[in-house]
Amino acid sequence: MRDHQYWMQQALFLAEKAEASGEVPVGAILVKDEQIIGQGFNQPILNHDPTAHAEIIALREAGRQVKNYRLIDTTMYVTLEPCAMCAMAMVHARVKTIVYATQEPRTGAGGSLYQLLQHSGHNHQIEIVEGVLKQQSGEMLKRFFKSRRK
Repeated sequence: MRDHQYWMQQALFLAEKAEASGEVPVGAILVKDEQIIGQGFNQPILNHDPTAHAEIIALREAGRQVKNYRLIDTTMYVTLEPCAMCAMAMVHARVKTIVYATQEPRTGAGGSLYQLLQHSGHNHQIEIVEGVLKQQSGEMLKRFFKSRRK
């Protein structure tokens, strides 16, 4: 069985693709039964689409692959804590677990700013694992934003 670090490394490879495209370096994969069923990297600039976050792209691909909008017993690996839009999409899809690398204090909806993944008012809560390959993801994000400020 592959561990969280293995899958997060796959998400980091996707984040590198986003960075190479001039996008914020975020990558996401959705895993079910040790198989990737959806993957994505940030593409809002490339696609002229404010919803083209890595997680949304991965969820859409997975839904098409399994032919269902419910993505039961899946784990989302993402290099950055999800925003409110992505968090609620995962709640609606019934993702079981989210594993994210680093917190997003400005827009994070997995506990940093908001807690939408485990909100008691929802009929589904998502298990959260935080900090897997945090340093690698954080360094990539810092490097990206430092280069943008120059």
